[in-house]
Amino acid sequence: MAIKVTMPRLSDTMTEGTVATWLKKVGDKISEGDILAEIETDKATMEFESFNEGTLLHIGIQAGETAPVDSLLAIIGNEGEDISALLAGGDAPAAEAPKAESKETPAAEEKTETPAPAAKAATELPKGVIVVTMPRLSDTMTEGTVATWLKKVGDAVAEGDILAEIETDKATMEFESFNAGTLLYIGIQEGNTAPVDSLLAIIGPAGTDISGIADNYTAGGTASAPATEEKAAPAAEKATETVAETSNGGRILASPLAKKIASDKGIQLTQVKGSGENGRIVKSDIENFTPAAQAQPAATATAAAPKADAAPAAPKVFVPAGEVFTEEIKNSQMRKIIAKRLAESLFTAPHYNLVIEVSMDDAMASRATINTVPDTKVSFNDMVIKACALALKKHPKINSQWKEDAIIINHHVNIGVAVAVEDGLVVPVLKFTDAMSLSQIGASVRDLAGRAKNKKLGPQEMEGSTFTVSNLGMFGITEFNSIINQPNSAILSVGAIVEKPVVKNGQIVVGNTMMLSLACDHRTIDGATGAQFLQTLKQYIESPVTMLA
Repeated sequence: MAIKVTMPRLSDTMTEGTVATWLKKVGDKISEGDILAEIETDKATMEFESFNEGTLLHIGIQAGETAPVDSLLAIIGNEGEDISALLAGGDAPAAEAPKAESKETPAAEEKTETPAPAAKAATELPKGVIVVTMPRLSDTMTEGTVATWLKKVGDAVAEGDILAEIETDKATMEFESFNAGTLLYIGIQEGNTAPVDSLLAIIGPAGTDISGIADNYTAGGTASAPATEEKAAPAAEKATETVAETSNGGRILASPLAKKIASDKGIQLTQVKGSGENGRIVKSDIENFTPAAQAQPAATATAAAPKADAAPAAPKVFVPAGEVFTEEIKNSQMRKIIAKRLAESLFTAPHYNLVIEVSMDDAMASRATINTVPDTKVSFNDMVIKACALALKKHPKINSQWKEDAIIINHHVNIGVAVAVEDGLVVPVLKFTDAMSLSQIGASVRDLAGRAKNKKLGPQEMEGSTFTVSNLGMFGITEFNSIINQPNSAILSVGAIVEKPVVKNGQIVVGNTMMLSLACDHRTIDGATGAQFLQTLKQYIESPVTMLA
């Protein structure tokens, strides 16, 4: 069956895209994962891969042309398949075929103008009503998890308001509304996962009847969320039951994001008073929680509990010695992807590690001098990144990636910088790092790291790396080995600067050294090649003035 491929939203701010290049032509066979085209977004030119297989039957946007998000980009199906109905249908979804049930003759189509409101909603939305679908916030994202809804049904929504926090395969990101109106329907509840393009929400004028739209969208197979009106009472009953269980020492009603933040901060949820519906604990309750302020209410609640019944005591805040205590934390979408990709990397790429010790005396003196320049702040990590970029230009085999039939040598240098965030690890990318100055690298790293921790980083800013740097020196780690961030062939692990006795010119003196460990993929990088790269890197770091040549 033929499938419509639409212009993807490759950025949370993208409203239109330009096809830079088609890498497939009509008639070509397409496999899942093949790159169809290069698309220019509002921030970068990105490769767009196919999530379907078949034959490319139609190209809707030619190279060089610009079109809005969700415009018909291409049609993929079986060779020789008739796609005239899809082309004539314009923006109608390819899954419109089920309408054939009500078609007995072509003429009958015109008689079905007023069969039922739901049928009309399938093809024509009421004025001002917008269907919001699960966005593709990453070019590799196939499904997303709603971590938190920041709006509820009935709330007014302005353009630019944050609707929800969505866990993608790379990060937990804020999803903003591109439309104004009232939130009429929520299709994917908190904690639930759904494929890209599933019905996420409906926005429109207050009081609009959207039951037909929601029902028809569900029937189309793109969403499985229940209608809010039908399930309102059962949901309330379930929430009440959960609260009752909590008061008896059982489950605690809290959003997934609140649970994660509480776990990271070491806060017991039993100490927190929820401000949400039915006493539900939300993100702001955790962020504003003060142990001292909550101690007395918590003690009062605990003392009052036995009066109600012979019910079990409330959960203990502190675990006595010898008592078995476990806690289960649901894996976030980011944690699942980190586990999957790092396991694939470690078990598919034959890793080996090369370690070298670098003198940092001259680097420390150079950094102190550089930072005397007004409005300039350069870190040792920035100096390592710059040295890596220059060394990669001299040793391009390190800047490579493995494919079954070839080794790809990247002659451009895009360095990924590993950044720890509350949900895991992200790797923002410095594009064309070799052309950047030290101060530009420093400013860019601070900007990217800050936005990564505040969930403001776009997925296109975490793609396209050719080499990765991971630094744990600020935590006092002197030496460690990293797992390669595929499709890169190598990753550099940077340790802390240590003051210790060293030998210089035959004399034992106090010096400052740093350990560097290079993890290499033996399929693309031989030991001698990796060693030569480290020698060049050592020269640049030990004599920073050479990086200015």
